[in-house]
Amino acid sequence: MGWMFTSDVEVYAGAAEPWLLKDPVRNTAPLTVLRGIRNGLWGDDVLLAWLERDGETVAAASQTPPHPLLLADIPAETVRDLATRLIESERVVSGVSGPLAQAEAFAGAWWRPEAERRSERLYRLDALVPPPSRPGEAARTAVPADLERLVGWSNDFQVEAAGVAPVNLTPLVASRVGREELVLWEADGRPVAFAGVSAPIGGMSRIGPVYTPRESRRKGYGAAVTHAATAKALADGATDVLLFTDLSNPTSNSIYQAIGYRPVADYAFIRFT
Repeated sequence: MGWMFTSDVEVYAGAAEPWLLKDPVRNTAPLTVLRGIRNGLWGDDVLLAWLERDGETVAAASQTPPHPLLLADIPAETVRDLATRLIESERVVSGVSGPLAQAEAFAGAWWRPEAERRSERLYRLDALVPPPSRPGEAARTAVPADLERLVGWSNDFQVEAAGVAPVNLTPLVASRVGREELVLWEADGRPVAFAGVSAPIGGMSRIGPVYTPRESRRKGYGAAVTHAATAKALADGATDVLLFTDLSNPTSNSIYQAIGYRPVADYAFIRFT
């Protein structure tokens, strides 16, 4: 069989989730998006796709508008057929995100040209490096009273990272607060940075976003809260702790390596005109 499409999350999960879990590291984003759909975060015009060969799933992709098409770590030769099927169905696809080779292959097959690109790198924790002592500073898990601040910071992060105003992030942030997936770093009792840490899926947990407001930068808060979030992931049972970095930001890439993260693979987000 060829590419199959549905909006039913459990039909998709039945076909694609076991395949995604064969490599939860490289498929970290599709797995966490799948959990988000199950939790009701995206319900409008969701596209869920998988490819079967000889009765076995060999590839998966998803789209939660207005976000781009998200590719799992799929065989490169399956990408063009996926693009063709979506073009034939007149599916609106604003961009594509996924492993570098697959994202570039999809962009090359798409009918609209590339407008811009963000190059990313996936890192995996090797061994967590103990942080230096920071008197007067500490981490804590976010609570509902932090919601307004965290929604504002999440909006600011999205504007800086993607260059566009995001959709309403309150439901997403509230759900992460409820699952204890957001960590605040405080200096003298005042929140100065935060980091997300996903609950483990197949032993995999991912850090992100990591955000420090402009007025609090260059003080080591980003590294400190990333370290704290990583420690929480390990305490929660993760065996693989991951994060993505923007390759145009050498500072963050060096910080994460300094606390024990090592490169796994390159990824890309490509936006179409």
